[in-house]
Amino acid sequence: MEIESTFHMYVQPVVHPQLTPFCTELTGIIQAMVDGQPSLQQVLERVDEWMAKEGLLDPNVKSIFVTCGDWDLKVMLPGQSQYLGLPVADYFKQWINLKKAYSFATGCWPKNGLLDMNKGLSLQHIGRPHSGIDDCKNIANIMKTLAYRGFIFKQTSKPF
Repeated sequence: MEIESTFHMYVQPVVHPQLTPFCTELTGIIQAMVDGQPSLQQVLERVDEWMAKEGLLDPNVKSIFVTCGDWDLKVMLPGQSQYLGLPVADYFKQWINLKKAYSFATGCWPKNGLLDMNKGLSLQHIGRPHSGIDDCKNIANIMKTLAYRGFIFKQTSKPF
């Protein structure tokens, strides 16, 4: 029930290489953090390398991504990959939507995502909202709390 390994990289935007003020205000990511970083294709290759190194690609190991909503893996990644002509790895095609899991566990829909789930579980929010790595830490903390309360997580995405 502890984080064993973390993967974190920034991606150099291709279509809109200059970050908008909205993006910076929402995420805290500034232009200097993405300039000179690898492309999405390169980062996805590194994700695959990391998954293999961690043993997560072994067919005898069960693993699944957990997201705060369906948008990231249902809409954004497939759409961006299609636009850039990149394949989507099978492990990105199934996931647990933590909002749905939380709703099943508590009977309440977390309208404001991670902030509502943390509040509902009396957890302190970690870091900045919409910062990818901080969101991951909050997701792990919420999952740990629900698991300690006896909740059993199941895939919520529909097969492609």
